[in-house]
Amino acid sequence: MWKEGNLRLFDWWTANSALTFARPWLLLLLLAIPLLAWLRGKRGPAAALTFSSTASLRAIGKRSAARAGKILRTLLLAAIAIFVVALARPQLGKSLTQIEASGIDIMLVLDVSGSMLTKDFAIGGEEATRVDAVREVTRKFIEARPNDRIGIIAFAGRPYVVSPMTLDHDWLLQNLERVRIGLVEDGTAIGSAMAAAGSRLNDKRAKSRVLVLLTDGENNAGKISPNTAAEAVKALKIHFYAIGAGINGIAPAPIFTARGPLTDALGNMLYENQPVHFNEAGLREVAKIADGKFFRATDTESLEEIYNDIDKLEKSTVSVKKYQQYRDLFPLCLMSGCGLLLAQILLSQTIWKKLP
Repeated sequence: MWKEGNLRLFDWWTANSALTFARPWLLLLLLAIPLLAWLRGKRGPAAALTFSSTASLRAIGKRSAARAGKILRTLLLAAIAIFVVALARPQLGKSLTQIEASGIDIMLVLDVSGSMLTKDFAIGGEEATRVDAVREVTRKFIEARPNDRIGIIAFAGRPYVVSPMTLDHDWLLQNLERVRIGLVEDGTAIGSAMAAAGSRLNDKRAKSRVLVLLTDGENNAGKISPNTAAEAVKALKIHFYAIGAGINGIAPAPIFTARGPLTDALGNMLYENQPVHFNEAGLREVAKIADGKFFRATDTESLEEIYNDIDKLEKSTVSVKKYQQYRDLFPLCLMSGCGLLLAQILLSQTIWKKLP
């Protein structure tokens, strides 16, 4: 639910706890421990007895005693390391992030008529259909606006809802990838699609409501004319952006028959260079009636620039508040270090005690 002030609040806890240190520079003292271990291994107490040869004593020595010395030394060094970590004050914490969503509702209305299969766009330097380019650029637009409620309506001979307005953009993008040509009868019902999108943008508490129409054709289907739909959009005070996609000229287009697009034996769609036409004047008139803006996209780059322009025009301040709660681990480290040091002292003075 939208709250008063036209802001929608949502928050979440971070999935993982964060470990930090209040005085991390003290961890540099850990570098001294390997040096201390090396020096302790090089030096020892002065000899109590001197022998001309140690061969007679070597057989008396026990490996367990040598191994015991290593264990005692390891316990001592480990205790020192833990004390150093304790001095650095490790802290285990969680953060709570609260975001105020922008309050902007956006409905994307995408043409998926047969003419959108024309290959006059490119993705990554490779030839692409108009619908593939539209999907790619629309995906980037959605990812750039994580705090807006966005929905998608696709249309050909009639409109259908791809996704209602949602803040769950992962789910929204999954539905966008499923947009295909041929899911409904062919045609270009621009007016009906605009009317369907307008009915979805009915929350007047939203700070801004936006309708983005992308089409490459002329209205030839549906029961509502684009001009009538444009008047309704203006009356509802919806921000309207019309994008005309495609070129006027010769481009690779699918070969259509009475049964649909012509394919080869492997099911691949057959293309040939054909004249393609776009009714720019008609869409400009629709944008003018709706008191909106018209853009012309003849390639992927210009389509991206248009989406970027719309993104800048429909910006809103987003408030972010972050709260952090930390648990100080200094007592735990101190007790662990003391436990290791106590174990080292007890072992050295009992079962592994050395004679002077």
